Amino acid sequence: MNLKIYNSLSGEKEIFKPIHENRVGMYVCGPTVYSNVHMGNVRTFMSFDFIYRALMHLGYKVRYVRNITDAGHLTDDGDVNNDRFVKQSRLEKLEPMEIVQKYTVDFHNVLKMFNNLPPNIEPTATGHIIEQIELVKVLIDKGLAYESDDSVYFDVREYDAKGLNYGELSKRNIDELFANTRDLDGQNEKKNPQDFALWKKASSEHIMKWPSPWGMGFPGWHLECTAMSTKYLGEKFDIHGGGMDLKFPHHECEIAQGKGCFGNEPVNYWMHANMLTLNGQKMSKSTGNTILPMQLISGDNDFFEKGFHPSVVRFFFMQAHYRSVVDLSNEALIASEKGFERLMEALQLIENLPTNEKSTIDISRWKNDCYDALTDDFNSPILISHLFEAVNWIFKIRDGKETILFADLQELTKLMNGFVYDVLGLQNIQQGDSGKLDQAMQILIDIRNQARKAKNFELSDQIRDKLLEEGIELKDGRDGTTFLIR
Repeated sequence: MNLKIYNSLSGEKEIFKPIHENRVGMYVCGPTVYSNVHMGNVRTFMSFDFIYRALMHLGYKVRYVRNITDAGHLTDDGDVNNDRFVKQSRLEKLEPMEIVQKYTVDFHNVLKMFNNLPPNIEPTATGHIIEQIELVKVLIDKGLAYESDDSVYFDVREYDAKGLNYGELSKRNIDELFANTRDLDGQNEKKNPQDFALWKKASSEHIMKWPSPWGMGFPGWHLECTAMSTKYLGEKFDIHGGGMDLKFPHHECEIAQGKGCFGNEPVNYWMHANMLTLNGQKMSKSTGNTILPMQLISGDNDFFEKGFHPSVVRFFFMQAHYRSVVDLSNEALIASEKGFERLMEALQLIENLPTNEKSTIDISRWKNDCYDALTDDFNSPILISHLFEAVNWIFKIRDGKETILFADLQELTKLMNGFVYDVLGLQNIQQGDSGKLDQAMQILIDIRNQARKAKNFELSDQIRDKLLEEGIELKDGRDGTTFLIR
Protein backbone atom coordinates (compact mmCIF):
# COMPACT_ATOMS: atom_id res chain seq x y z
CA MET A 1 0.00 0.00 0.00
CA ASN A 2 1.27 3.45 -0.92
CA LEU A 3 1.27 6.01 1.88
CA LYS A 4 0.05 9.42 0.73
CA ILE A 5 0.90 12.57 2.69
CA TYR A 6 -0.48 16.05 2.15
CA ASN A 7 2.60 18.20 1.57
CA SER A 8 2.06 21.85 2.56
CA LEU A 9 4.91 22.81 0.24
CA SER A 10 3.17 21.54 -2.91
CA GLY A 11 -0.38 21.87 -1.61
CA GLU A 12 -1.14 18.32 -2.76
CA LYS A 13 -1.20 14.75 -1.50
CA GLU A 14 1.97 12.98 -2.58
CA ILE A 15 3.16 9.38 -2.49
CA PHE A 16 5.55 9.17 0.44
CA LYS A 17 9.06 8.19 -0.58
CA PRO A 18 11.50 8.24 2.34
CA ILE A 19 15.08 9.27 1.70
CA HIS A 20 16.29 5.97 3.17
CA GLU A 21 14.17 2.88 2.55
CA ASN A 22 11.86 1.98 5.46
CA ARG A 23 13.36 4.76 7.61
CA VAL A 24 11.80 8.11 8.43
CA GLY A 25 13.35 11.24 9.90
CA MET A 26 10.66 13.45 11.42
CA TYR A 27 11.11 16.77 13.21
CA VAL A 28 8.26 18.54 15.03
CA CYS A 29 8.51 22.02 16.54
CA GLY A 30 8.14 21.66 20.29
CA PRO A 31 6.90 24.04 22.99
CA THR A 32 8.32 27.30 24.28
CA VAL A 33 8.36 26.39 27.97
CA TYR A 34 7.50 29.63 29.75
CA SER A 35 3.92 28.68 30.76
CA ASN A 36 1.55 25.72 31.05
CA VAL A 37 0.91 23.80 27.86
CA HIS A 38 -2.61 24.61 26.57
CA MET A 39 -5.16 22.45 24.76
CA GLY A 40 -4.24 23.86 21.34
CA ASN A 41 -0.66 22.64 21.90
CA VAL A 42 -2.00 19.28 23.07
CA ARG A 43 -3.99 18.88 19.85
CA THR A 44 -0.90 19.55 17.70
CA PHE A 45 1.41 17.20 19.60
CA MET A 46 -1.29 14.52 19.76
CA SER A 47 -1.71 14.75 15.98
CA PHE A 48 1.97 14.07 15.41
CA ASP A 49 1.97 11.36 18.06
CA PHE A 50 -0.73 9.63 16.00
CA ILE A 51 1.33 10.12 12.82
CA TYR A 52 4.42 8.75 14.59
CA ARG A 53 2.46 5.71 15.79
CA ALA A 54 0.94 5.16 12.34
CA LEU A 55 4.34 5.28 10.63
CA MET A 56 5.72 2.66 13.02
CA HIS A 57 2.61 0.50 12.58
CA LEU A 58 3.15 0.64 8.81
CA GLY A 59 6.64 -0.78 9.31
CA TYR A 60 8.85 2.31 9.23
CA LYS A 61 11.74 2.80 11.63
CA VAL A 62 11.22 6.40 12.76
CA ARG A 63 13.64 8.86 14.32
CA TYR A 64 11.28 11.40 15.88
CA VAL A 65 12.92 14.64 17.03
CA ARG A 66 10.93 17.29 18.91
CA ASN A 67 12.70 20.30 20.41
CA ILE A 68 12.26 22.33 23.57
CA THR A 69 12.59 26.11 23.11
CA ASP A 70 14.15 27.25 26.36
CA ALA A 71 15.84 30.45 25.16
CA GLY A 72 14.04 33.78 25.27
CA HIS A 73 13.37 35.89 22.19
CA LEU A 74 12.52 39.54 21.78
CA THR A 75 9.86 41.07 19.60
CA ASP A 76 10.89 43.44 16.80
CA ASP A 77 11.04 46.44 19.13
CA GLY A 78 13.99 44.87 20.96
CA ASP A 79 12.56 45.53 24.43
CA VAL A 80 14.00 43.08 26.98
CA ASN A 81 10.70 43.24 28.86
CA ASN A 82 9.07 41.40 25.95
CA ASP A 83 11.21 38.31 26.52
CA ARG A 84 8.63 35.80 27.73
CA PHE A 85 11.08 33.96 29.98
CA VAL A 86 12.22 37.19 31.61
CA LYS A 87 8.63 38.37 32.11
CA GLN A 88 7.57 35.05 33.64
CA SER A 89 10.66 34.78 35.84
CA ARG A 90 9.96 38.24 37.28
CA LEU A 91 6.29 37.38 37.78
CA GLU A 92 7.05 34.12 39.61
CA LYS A 93 10.27 35.40 41.25
CA LEU A 94 12.26 32.52 39.75
CA GLU A 95 15.38 32.26 37.63
CA PRO A 96 14.63 31.80 33.89
CA MET A 97 15.98 28.25 33.92
CA GLU A 98 13.72 27.45 36.88
CA ILE A 99 10.83 28.59 34.69
CA VAL A 100 12.15 26.31 31.94
CA GLN A 101 12.35 23.30 34.26
CA LYS A 102 8.93 23.92 35.81
CA TYR A 103 7.06 24.13 32.53
CA THR A 104 9.08 21.43 30.77
CA VAL A 105 7.99 19.03 33.52
CA ASP A 106 4.39 20.23 33.11
CA PHE A 107 4.62 19.65 29.35
CA HIS A 108 5.90 16.11 29.78
CA ASN A 109 3.32 15.26 32.44
CA VAL A 110 0.43 16.53 30.31
CA LEU A 111 1.50 14.63 27.18
CA LYS A 112 2.07 11.46 29.22
CA MET A 113 -1.43 11.85 30.65
CA PHE A 114 -2.82 11.83 27.09
CA ASN A 115 -0.69 8.74 26.31
CA ASN A 116 1.68 10.47 23.89
CA LEU A 117 4.87 8.57 23.20
CA PRO A 118 8.08 10.49 23.92
CA PRO A 119 10.22 11.47 20.91
CA ASN A 120 13.45 9.63 20.22
CA ILE A 121 15.45 12.84 20.72
CA GLU A 122 14.34 15.99 22.55
CA PRO A 123 17.04 18.64 22.11
CA THR A 124 16.96 22.06 23.76
CA ALA A 125 17.76 25.39 22.15
CA THR A 126 20.21 26.39 24.89
CA GLY A 127 22.04 23.08 24.43
CA HIS A 128 22.80 23.91 20.79
CA ILE A 129 24.15 27.48 20.87
CA ILE A 130 27.44 26.42 19.23
CA GLU A 131 25.62 24.80 16.30
CA GLN A 132 23.52 27.92 15.82
CA ILE A 133 26.56 30.20 15.80
CA GLU A 134 28.21 27.99 13.17
CA LEU A 135 25.14 28.25 10.92
CA VAL A 136 25.21 32.05 11.21
CA LYS A 137 28.87 32.04 10.11
CA VAL A 138 27.97 29.96 7.03
CA LEU A 139 25.16 32.34 6.04
CA ILE A 140 27.44 35.37 6.43
CA ASP A 141 30.13 33.70 4.31
CA LYS A 142 27.56 33.00 1.59
CA GLY A 143 26.41 36.60 1.54
CA LEU A 144 22.94 35.77 2.88
CA ALA A 145 23.37 37.43 6.27
CA TYR A 146 24.88 40.67 7.51
CA GLU A 147 26.04 42.19 10.78
CA SER A 148 24.42 45.32 12.16
CA ASP A 149 25.02 46.84 15.59
CA ASP A 150 26.39 43.53 16.98
CA SER A 151 23.33 41.64 15.71
CA VAL A 152 23.09 39.44 12.60
CA TYR A 153 20.15 39.39 10.19
CA PHE A 154 19.14 37.14 7.31
CA ASP A 155 19.05 39.09 4.05
CA VAL A 156 15.71 38.17 2.48
CA ARG A 157 16.21 40.37 -0.61
CA GLU A 158 19.60 38.81 -1.36
CA TYR A 159 18.18 35.32 -0.84
CA ASP A 160 15.39 36.00 -3.32
CA ALA A 161 17.81 37.63 -5.76
CA LYS A 162 19.63 34.29 -5.92
CA GLY A 163 16.39 32.68 -7.14
CA LEU A 164 15.81 30.79 -3.89
CA ASN A 165 12.15 31.90 -3.61
CA TYR A 166 11.37 33.24 -0.14
CA GLY A 167 7.66 32.61 0.50
CA GLU A 168 7.39 29.24 -1.28
CA LEU A 169 5.76 27.44 1.68
CA SER A 170 3.21 30.09 2.62
CA LYS A 171 2.67 31.01 -1.05
CA ARG A 172 3.49 34.68 -0.37
CA ASN A 173 4.92 37.08 -2.89
CA ILE A 174 8.06 38.80 -1.61
CA ASP A 175 7.21 42.15 -3.19
CA GLU A 176 3.80 42.10 -1.49
CA LEU A 177 5.46 41.17 1.80
CA PHE A 178 7.72 44.20 1.61
CA ALA A 179 4.91 46.49 0.51
CA ASN A 180 2.64 45.43 3.38
CA THR A 181 5.27 45.51 6.13
CA ARG A 182 4.79 48.13 8.82
CA ASP A 183 7.94 49.93 9.98
CA LEU A 184 8.63 49.28 13.65
CA ASP A 185 10.80 51.08 16.14
CA GLY A 186 14.21 49.49 16.37
CA GLN A 187 14.20 48.21 12.77
CA ASN A 188 16.59 50.86 11.48
CA GLU A 189 19.45 48.40 11.94
CA LYS A 190 17.92 46.12 9.28
CA LYS A 191 18.40 46.57 5.54
CA ASN A 192 14.78 45.51 4.96
CA PRO A 193 11.78 45.14 7.29
CA GLN A 194 11.32 41.45 6.35
CA ASP A 195 14.90 40.53 7.32
CA PHE A 196 14.79 38.30 10.40
CA ALA A 197 17.22 37.96 13.27
CA LEU A 198 19.76 35.15 13.31
CA TRP A 199 21.61 36.50 16.33
CA LYS A 200 20.49 39.38 18.55
CA LYS A 201 22.67 41.67 20.61
CA ALA A 202 21.82 41.39 24.31
CA SER A 203 21.48 44.46 26.46
CA SER A 204 23.23 44.56 29.83
CA GLU A 205 20.00 43.73 31.69
CA HIS A 206 19.18 40.74 29.48
CA ILE A 207 19.52 37.52 31.50
CA MET A 208 19.76 34.75 28.90
CA LYS A 209 22.78 35.51 26.70
CA TRP A 210 25.87 33.83 25.33
CA PRO A 211 29.25 34.91 23.86
CA SER A 212 29.58 34.91 20.09
CA PRO A 213 31.83 36.40 17.37
CA TRP A 214 29.41 39.35 17.33
CA GLY A 215 29.37 39.93 21.08
CA MET A 216 27.07 38.81 23.89
CA GLY A 217 23.68 37.87 22.56
CA PHE A 218 21.16 35.13 21.91
CA PRO A 219 19.94 33.20 18.85
CA GLY A 220 16.95 33.99 16.70
CA TRP A 221 13.89 31.80 17.11
CA HIS A 222 13.95 30.37 13.58
CA LEU A 223 17.62 29.45 13.76
CA GLU A 224 17.14 27.00 16.64
CA CYS A 225 15.03 24.52 14.68
CA THR A 226 17.34 24.56 11.66
CA ALA A 227 20.33 23.79 13.92
CA MET A 228 18.64 21.01 15.87
CA SER A 229 16.77 19.34 12.99
CA THR A 230 19.81 19.14 10.72
CA LYS A 231 22.13 17.98 13.49
CA TYR A 232 20.02 14.91 14.26
CA LEU A 233 18.32 14.24 10.90
CA GLY A 234 20.80 15.56 8.33
CA GLU A 235 20.87 18.45 5.88
CA LYS A 236 17.80 16.97 4.16
CA PHE A 237 15.19 14.87 5.94
CA ASP A 238 11.73 13.44 5.36
CA ILE A 239 9.06 15.16 7.46
CA HIS A 240 8.83 18.47 9.31
CA GLY A 241 5.69 19.09 11.34
CA GLY A 242 4.10 21.74 13.50
CA GLY A 243 0.99 23.81 14.01
CA MET A 244 -0.60 25.71 11.14
CA ASP A 245 0.33 28.98 12.86
CA LEU A 246 4.04 28.18 12.38
CA LYS A 247 3.88 28.01 8.59
CA PHE A 248 4.75 31.71 8.33
CA PRO A 249 7.15 33.06 9.33
CA HIS A 250 8.79 30.27 11.33
CA HIS A 251 8.81 27.42 8.83
CA GLU A 252 9.30 29.78 5.90
CA CYS A 253 12.45 31.08 7.59
CA GLU A 254 13.63 27.54 8.34
CA ILE A 255 13.44 26.73 4.63
CA ALA A 256 15.41 29.87 3.79
CA GLN A 257 18.09 29.06 6.37
CA GLY A 258 18.35 25.45 5.23
CA LYS A 259 18.57 26.27 1.52
CA GLY A 260 20.95 29.13 2.27
CA CYS A 261 23.31 26.94 4.30
CA PHE A 262 23.15 23.63 2.44
CA GLY A 263 21.96 24.53 -1.07
CA ASN A 264 18.93 22.25 -1.09
CA GLU A 265 15.36 21.99 0.19
CA PRO A 266 15.87 20.87 3.80
CA VAL A 267 12.59 18.91 4.05
CA ASN A 268 10.68 16.72 1.60
CA TYR A 269 7.26 16.81 3.28
CA TRP A 270 5.92 19.70 5.37
CA MET A 271 2.95 18.74 7.54
CA HIS A 272 0.75 21.12 9.53
CA ALA A 273 -1.90 20.35 12.15
CA ASN A 274 -4.84 22.72 12.24
CA MET A 275 -6.10 24.83 15.12
CA LEU A 276 -8.45 24.11 18.02
CA THR A 277 -11.43 26.33 18.82
CA LEU A 278 -13.55 26.43 21.98
CA ASN A 279 -17.32 26.69 21.60
CA GLY A 280 -16.96 27.96 18.06
CA GLN A 281 -14.51 30.74 18.87
CA LYS A 282 -10.76 31.09 18.71
CA MET A 283 -9.06 30.22 21.99
CA SER A 284 -7.57 33.32 23.62
CA LYS A 285 -6.28 34.17 27.07
CA SER A 286 -7.27 37.83 26.64
CA THR A 287 -10.96 36.99 26.10
CA GLY A 288 -11.06 34.19 28.68
CA ASN A 289 -12.04 31.68 25.98
CA THR A 290 -9.35 29.19 26.91
CA ILE A 291 -8.93 26.06 29.01
CA LEU A 292 -5.95 24.15 30.37
CA PRO A 293 -5.70 20.35 30.13
CA MET A 294 -6.13 19.76 33.87
CA GLN A 295 -9.19 22.00 33.94
CA LEU A 296 -10.78 19.94 31.19
CA ILE A 297 -9.98 16.65 32.90
CA SER A 298 -11.00 17.70 36.41
CA GLY A 299 -14.12 19.60 35.36
CA ASP A 300 -12.85 22.68 37.22
CA ASN A 301 -13.98 25.16 34.53
CA ASP A 302 -16.98 27.15 33.32
CA PHE A 303 -17.32 25.49 29.89
CA PHE A 304 -18.10 21.83 30.60
CA GLU A 305 -20.64 20.12 32.82
CA LYS A 306 -18.05 17.64 34.14
CA GLY A 307 -14.50 16.43 33.71
CA PHE A 308 -13.46 14.03 30.95
CA HIS A 309 -10.90 11.23 31.03
CA PRO A 310 -7.78 11.97 28.94
CA SER A 311 -8.50 8.97 26.70
CA VAL A 312 -11.98 10.32 25.95
CA VAL A 313 -10.40 13.66 24.98
CA ARG A 314 -7.88 11.85 22.80
CA PHE A 315 -10.68 9.89 21.11
CA PHE A 316 -12.50 13.19 20.48
CA PHE A 317 -9.42 14.63 18.75
CA MET A 318 -8.87 11.46 16.70
CA GLN A 319 -12.40 11.79 15.29
CA ALA A 320 -11.20 14.80 13.27
CA HIS A 321 -8.51 14.81 10.59
CA TYR A 322 -5.30 16.47 11.74
CA ARG A 323 -5.65 19.12 8.99
CA SER A 324 -9.20 20.05 10.08
CA VAL A 325 -10.19 22.70 12.61
CA VAL A 326 -11.59 21.03 15.75
CA ASP A 327 -14.18 22.72 17.94
CA LEU A 328 -14.10 21.73 21.60
CA SER A 329 -17.55 21.82 23.20
CA ASN A 330 -19.51 20.12 25.97
CA GLU A 331 -21.91 18.45 23.52
CA ALA A 332 -19.07 17.12 21.34
CA LEU A 333 -17.20 15.62 24.30
CA ILE A 334 -20.36 14.02 25.72
CA ALA A 335 -21.00 12.39 22.33
CA SER A 336 -17.37 11.26 22.09
CA GLU A 337 -17.55 9.76 25.57
CA LYS A 338 -20.53 7.61 24.55
CA GLY A 339 -18.74 6.46 21.41
CA PHE A 340 -15.57 5.74 23.35
CA GLU A 341 -17.46 3.65 25.93
CA ARG A 342 -19.13 1.59 23.18
CA LEU A 343 -15.72 0.99 21.56
CA MET A 344 -14.22 -0.14 24.86
CA GLU A 345 -17.19 -2.41 25.56
CA ALA A 346 -16.73 -4.07 22.17
CA LEU A 347 -13.04 -4.65 22.84
CA GLN A 348 -13.92 -6.36 26.12
CA LEU A 349 -16.48 -8.57 24.36
CA ILE A 350 -14.21 -9.62 21.50
CA GLU A 351 -12.11 -11.91 23.69
CA ASN A 352 -15.06 -14.24 24.40
CA LEU A 353 -17.03 -14.19 21.14
CA PRO A 354 -18.34 -17.53 19.87
CA THR A 355 -16.89 -18.84 16.59
CA ASN A 356 -18.55 -20.75 13.78
CA GLU A 357 -17.65 -22.94 10.80
CA LYS A 358 -18.28 -20.00 8.47
CA SER A 359 -18.07 -16.21 8.53
CA THR A 360 -20.82 -13.85 7.48
CA ILE A 361 -18.45 -10.86 7.60
CA ASP A 362 -15.64 -9.92 5.19
CA ILE A 363 -12.52 -9.38 7.32
CA SER A 364 -10.23 -9.02 4.30
CA ARG A 365 -12.25 -6.18 2.78
CA TRP A 366 -12.53 -4.46 6.17
CA LYS A 367 -8.80 -4.72 6.77
CA ASN A 368 -8.08 -3.13 3.39
CA ASP A 369 -10.53 -0.31 4.14
CA CYS A 370 -8.79 0.41 7.44
CA TYR A 371 -5.35 0.57 5.84
CA ASP A 372 -6.67 2.64 2.95
CA ALA A 373 -7.81 5.23 5.51
CA LEU A 374 -4.55 5.11 7.46
CA THR A 375 -2.42 5.52 4.34
CA ASP A 376 -4.59 8.31 2.92
CA ASP A 377 -2.82 11.13 4.76
CA PHE A 378 -3.46 9.48 8.15
CA ASN A 379 -7.24 9.80 7.94
CA SER A 380 -8.17 8.99 11.52
CA PRO A 381 -11.92 9.81 11.26
CA ILE A 382 -12.38 7.39 8.34
CA LEU A 383 -10.33 4.77 10.19
CA ILE A 384 -12.58 5.18 13.23
CA SER A 385 -15.70 4.80 11.07
CA HIS A 386 -14.36 1.42 9.91
CA LEU A 387 -13.57 0.45 13.49
CA PHE A 388 -17.19 1.08 14.40
CA GLU A 389 -18.26 -1.15 11.55
CA ALA A 390 -16.34 -3.87 13.38
CA VAL A 391 -17.91 -2.79 16.68
CA ASN A 392 -21.35 -3.44 15.19
CA TRP A 393 -20.17 -6.87 14.03
CA ILE A 394 -18.94 -7.70 17.52
CA PHE A 395 -22.32 -6.99 19.12
CA LYS A 396 -24.14 -8.88 16.36
CA ILE A 397 -21.85 -11.90 16.76
CA ARG A 398 -22.54 -11.84 20.50
CA ASP A 399 -26.29 -11.77 19.81
CA GLY A 400 -26.09 -14.54 17.18
CA LYS A 401 -26.95 -12.26 14.25
CA GLU A 402 -23.54 -12.70 12.56
CA THR A 403 -21.02 -15.55 12.60
CA ILE A 404 -17.23 -15.63 12.40
CA LEU A 405 -14.51 -18.20 11.83
CA PHE A 406 -11.95 -18.77 14.58
CA ALA A 407 -9.10 -17.56 12.31
CA ASP A 408 -11.08 -14.45 11.33
CA LEU A 409 -11.79 -13.70 14.99
CA GLN A 410 -8.07 -13.90 15.76
CA GLU A 411 -7.34 -11.51 12.87
CA LEU A 412 -10.12 -9.13 13.92
CA THR A 413 -8.91 -9.11 17.53
CA LYS A 414 -5.32 -8.42 16.52
CA LEU A 415 -6.29 -5.61 14.14
CA MET A 416 -8.76 -3.95 16.50
CA ASN A 417 -6.25 -3.93 19.35
CA GLY A 418 -3.53 -2.67 17.01
CA PHE A 419 -5.57 0.18 15.56
CA VAL A 420 -7.22 1.27 18.83
CA TYR A 421 -4.33 0.99 21.26
CA ASP A 422 -1.14 1.14 19.18
CA VAL A 423 -2.15 3.54 16.38
CA LEU A 424 -4.86 5.77 17.88
CA GLY A 425 -3.13 5.60 21.28
CA LEU A 426 -6.34 5.09 23.26
CA GLN A 427 -6.35 3.49 26.69
CA ASN A 428 -9.02 1.18 28.06
CA ILE A 429 -10.83 2.65 31.05
CA GLN A 430 -11.98 -0.12 33.33
CA GLN A 431 -15.27 1.21 34.63
CA GLY A 432 -15.31 -1.23 37.54
CA ASP A 433 -11.84 -0.20 38.69
CA SER A 434 -12.83 3.47 38.39
CA GLY A 435 -15.86 2.90 40.59
CA LYS A 436 -13.80 1.10 43.23
CA LEU A 437 -11.29 3.95 43.23
CA ASP A 438 -14.09 6.47 43.77
CA GLN A 439 -15.40 4.45 46.71
CA ALA A 440 -11.94 4.07 48.27
CA MET A 441 -11.23 7.78 47.87
CA GLN A 442 -14.55 8.69 49.46
CA ILE A 443 -13.66 6.54 52.48
CA LEU A 444 -10.30 8.34 52.82
CA ILE A 445 -11.98 11.74 52.44
CA ASP A 446 -14.50 10.84 55.15
CA ILE A 447 -11.70 9.71 57.51
CA ARG A 448 -9.83 12.96 56.85
CA ASN A 449 -12.96 15.04 57.48
CA GLN A 450 -13.52 13.23 60.78
CA ALA A 451 -9.89 13.87 61.74
CA ARG A 452 -10.30 17.58 61.00
CA LYS A 453 -13.48 17.78 63.08
CA ALA A 454 -11.60 16.12 65.95
CA LYS A 455 -8.79 18.66 65.45
CA ASN A 456 -6.43 15.80 64.60
CA PHE A 457 -4.65 17.91 62.00
CA GLU A 458 -1.60 15.67 62.01
CA LEU A 459 -3.64 12.74 60.64
CA SER A 460 -5.55 15.03 58.28
CA ASP A 461 -2.34 16.44 56.79
CA GLN A 462 -0.77 12.99 56.62
CA ILE A 463 -3.66 11.64 54.50
CA ARG A 464 -3.45 14.67 52.19
CA ASP A 465 0.34 14.51 51.82
CA LYS A 466 0.52 10.74 51.29
CA LEU A 467 -2.12 10.93 48.58
CA LEU A 468 -0.26 13.80 46.93
CA GLU A 469 2.91 11.70 46.85
CA GLU A 470 0.94 9.15 44.83
CA GLY A 471 -0.30 11.78 42.41
CA ILE A 472 -3.74 12.34 43.95
CA GLU A 473 -4.53 15.91 44.99
CA LEU A 474 -7.34 16.70 47.42
CA LYS A 475 -9.20 19.95 46.76
CA ASP A 476 -11.32 21.47 49.55
CA GLY A 477 -14.20 23.66 48.45
CA ARG A 478 -17.57 24.97 49.57
CA ASP A 479 -19.30 21.84 48.28
CA GLY A 480 -16.91 19.47 50.03
CA THR A 481 -13.66 17.73 49.13
CA THR A 482 -12.90 16.37 45.68
CA PHE A 483 -9.83 14.61 44.34
CA LEU A 484 -7.79 15.05 41.19
CA ILE A 485 -5.44 12.40 39.77
CA ARG A 486 -2.33 13.99 38.28
